[in-house]
Amino acid sequence: PAMSAAAAVARGLALAALLVLSPAGAARQARRPNVVLILTDDQDVCLGGMTPLKKTNALIAQMGITFLNAYVPSALCCPSRASILTGKYPHNHHVVNNTLEGNCSSKLWQKIQEPYTFPALLKSMCGYQTFFAGKYLNEYGAEDAGGVGHVPPGWSFWYALEKNSKYYNYTLSVNGKARRHGENYSVDYLTDVLANMSLDFLEYKSNFEPFFMMISTPAPHSPWTAAPQYTKRFQNVSAPRNSNFNIHGKNKHWLIRQAKTPMTNSSIQFLDDAYRKRWQTLLSVDDLVEKLVKKLELNGELDNTYIFYTSDNGFHTGQFSLPIDKRQLYEFDIKVPLLVRGPGIKPNQTNKMLVANIDLGPTILDIAGYDLNKTQMDGMSLLPLLRGDKNVTWRSDFLVEYQGEGYNGSDPTCPGLGPGVTHCFPDCVCEDSYNNTYACVRTLSTSWDLQYCEFDDREVFVEVYNLTADPHQINNIAKTIDQEILEKMNYRLMMLQSCSGATCRTPGVFDPGYRFDPRLMFSNHGVRARRFSAQSL
Repeated sequence: PAMSAAAAVARGLALAALLVLSPAGAARQARRPNVVLILTDDQDVCLGGMTPLKKTNALIAQMGITFLNAYVPSALCCPSRASILTGKYPHNHHVVNNTLEGNCSSKLWQKIQEPYTFPALLKSMCGYQTFFAGKYLNEYGAEDAGGVGHVPPGWSFWYALEKNSKYYNYTLSVNGKARRHGENYSVDYLTDVLANMSLDFLEYKSNFEPFFMMISTPAPHSPWTAAPQYTKRFQNVSAPRNSNFNIHGKNKHWLIRQAKTPMTNSSIQFLDDAYRKRWQTLLSVDDLVEKLVKKLELNGELDNTYIFYTSDNGFHTGQFSLPIDKRQLYEFDIKVPLLVRGPGIKPNQTNKMLVANIDLGPTILDIAGYDLNKTQMDGMSLLPLLRGDKNVTWRSDFLVEYQGEGYNGSDPTCPGLGPGVTHCFPDCVCEDSYNNTYACVRTLSTSWDLQYCEFDDREVFVEVYNLTADPHQINNIAKTIDQEILEKMNYRLMMLQSCSGATCRTPGVFDPGYRFDPRLMFSNHGVRARRFSAQSL
């Protein structure tokens, strides 16, 4: 029925009043953007890890920016996740491996680092409601560190996985209360459970304040359990046979040299199978991304929301004859996907700047309007790169550091290898050892694409790669590269290993503002040997 003129005016006034009063109308204009961070577990980018994610590519990459040179300072879950949360290098957050002794979710971490993570600042200083779902840190929920009753500061809603990635038969901490899950696909498959909890949060959260969500999937981490509808996918896919696949890593650290070449047929079959299953598990992540984006769109919140997609480390499948793992210094383990869409980001862009996961915290705090000078973070805000600012001065290098894990006793399956190795395969190829402890300067400048690494072992082994000529890092040029570059790199590495905050962002060796004083070297006789102390790492 036609409305009378007076009624129409009255209704118009009522609507206008609603718009003025409702936070959705007035405040949305002024409100800080929302942020979603999707973190996968062990997803590489060098070996095709993004290939199965067609929807994620369409909904995030093509609608925003892909960082082609995104790295992690430590290619292992717990140190890397700690770097994301704190914005710090491992030598500053002191999480060195996946064990409680290595500070992974330890009491010390909870006391010294957790109160100052970027989500804690978002909630306490920036007025954000915060939501976490999924894998947190590998030792989270350990009895010796407060169990699942421990809810880290900074989270309004907390749905964290106890311990390491699983797909079924796991325990979640639901705001500090344990909730067991079984193995019924429709209610227990973790990637889908995370998607559903995320949608519920978006449905029922407060509309009066901006939100931050961190969704941390188990995929594509072992045990690589795909959703039932995806177990038949990619049947004829196998791990890429690139030029460093199944070759002997000559001129490399002893841990790489001990790998048997060529690999056994059973090893190759195993890694091909793992590669396929990893892709299958990622199809559920692709579904999660699609559901999330659709829900944000339905809520009218997509245009004011930044979505970040990344992984905690890369992965290898057969490179240098190491069957499967991460924790090595090579590109396949330290390089990760990083895609971002959001307000002010033009679609379908790529960016070649050198970025690291220590930049995520500063970036998200910058989006929230927090003064980064008040933090102790080592990373840099990516916001100028996201906005496409002109003439941005950016870093040309960053630090990679890892402290190897190993048992005091010898591995019972491989007594011949002696003590100190771990993660060994049936044919005695081991993926880690306590002296697989290294630090590298990874440089990407206009003139050089270089990696310089020193090991803390009896040999003080050095590996150097020119990635322009040798992108697969087959030839170690430590013995042939110009001595002056070696000395400068050794000095730069020393600087970065003791850096904190702003000193981690000083000019690199090939930058115009770089200062090098050879008198500061303890010796000019080649590369100076030095021990990394466990404390400094």
